[in-house]
Amino acid sequence: MITVDLHSHTLHSHAKDSTAAMCEAALNKGMTIFGLSEHSLRPAGFNYPTDYQPRLELGFPSYIMEVQEQQQELLGRMKVLLALEMDYIPSKLAFAKKACKAYLYDYVIGGLHFLGNWGFDFSASDWDQLSLDSCFKHFARYYKDLEAMCRTGLFQIAAHPDLIKLFRPDAFRQWLERDDARALIHKALSAMKEMGMAMELSSAALRKGLFEPYPGPVLMEMAAELELPISFGSDSHAVGHVAYAFEDLAACALRFGYTESVWFSQRVMQRKSFI
Repeated sequence: MITVDLHSHTLHSHAKDSTAAMCEAALNKGMTIFGLSEHSLRPAGFNYPTDYQPRLELGFPSYIMEVQEQQQELLGRMKVLLALEMDYIPSKLAFAKKACKAYLYDYVIGGLHFLGNWGFDFSASDWDQLSLDSCFKHFARYYKDLEAMCRTGLFQIAAHPDLIKLFRPDAFRQWLERDDARALIHKALSAMKEMGMAMELSSAALRKGLFEPYPGPVLMEMAAELELPISFGSDSHAVGHVAYAFEDLAACALRFGYTESVWFSQRVMQRKSFI
């Protein structure tokens, strides 16, 4: 049974529920370790067409205090971790470095949501108009950026490492058949391993109606061959998302030979069996 969920959000960004409510849901789902990993602020010019950034800027100090309150309130019942999901933007590394050091986070999740100024996970309509060749170019850029993200040394976990497939999963499956695609992915996963990171196995894709978690079997097989540690996350944005489909994540991890996941305290990797 998986009892660790390291990826969750609150109403301070675009999630629906409070910090306390998310913790209560995690406790009720049997979590023994729960990470609150609110989104980061982003540099100017990197926005979705509709965005939560103004609300997050106002509420972020409250988020920090609320997590600290939950850590004390739930002491001895569930370990609550303070974390951040940092939007990695290659041209704004100084911004990320400052944000990652602003508070004593237990861990920082590196997330890729932008290719250049384009928030690629916002709208299916952005992808509907793209040719297969254009999709392939975006997939390749994503994994080059993912490798660069890992090599910064700023992050402990790489979030949803094939998020780029979200709106064009069929095209992504075709791209995965290419040798050059697998080489790019292997380089990114190797960078995670070399930098002491974990790869997130996330149920968010299942919640969004995809046929497999983030990541799918090709990446899971590569990760297992590299003996790359994995972490579990729901990427929850409401109390009903916490620990979503974790039985499916456990089955997936076991299929590729994993029997434990990792979590982080004060950025130091810890291991926990889920069998």
